[in-house]
Amino acid sequence: MKWTVPSSLALLLVSFAGTAGAQQKPAAPEPARMSAVECEVWARELSFARSVAQHDAAAFASHVEADAAFGASQPQPTRGRDTIAKRWTGIIEGKRFNLEWYPTRTTIGGVGDVAWSSGPSLFEDLDPNTTQRYRIGAFHSVWHRGSDGVWRVLFDDGVDPKPVTEAEAAAFRAGRQERCPQA
Repeated sequence: MKWTVPSSLALLLVSFAGTAGAQQKPAAPEPARMSAVECEVWARELSFARSVAQHDAAAFASHVEADAAFGASQPQPTRGRDTIAKRWTGIIEGKRFNLEWYPTRTTIGGVGDVAWSSGPSLFEDLDPNTTQRYRIGAFHSVWHRGSDGVWRVLFDDGVDPKPVTEAEAAAFRAGRQERCPQA
């Protein structure tokens, strides 16, 4: 027995399927809007990234809490400002690769002196013979405002970078916002 759908029912089903598909399409994410204090953390995150871009080890260390833990999700995080700064020496020097990052979101915790910051990161391999120049990952940092009022990184971690094209690296750079999107 062959089953056929009347044309009016078929049109209704196609119309419904199109509407259902349109309803399931995800909406564009709402842009982040941050408070003035969250924007302080945003600016501090940009300053932290700038310390690496400018190969300034002292400025880098000034952004790190004395008892910080980097690689926080790892079984053996790197602990303490001095140890972290030493471990980051090669990254800060920028001789083998450049590391860039910027925040896309900062959020203040309920206690007011803890903040979370996240965004993308770009690794550029400087070896002229490399076959894969760019990789993009992400970072997650927890900041703490000390009794002196200065925000410093307490915990830091990231997402392993994946290979990307020059166009994707250019898009990363174009996405950087110096100005915090305030509420």
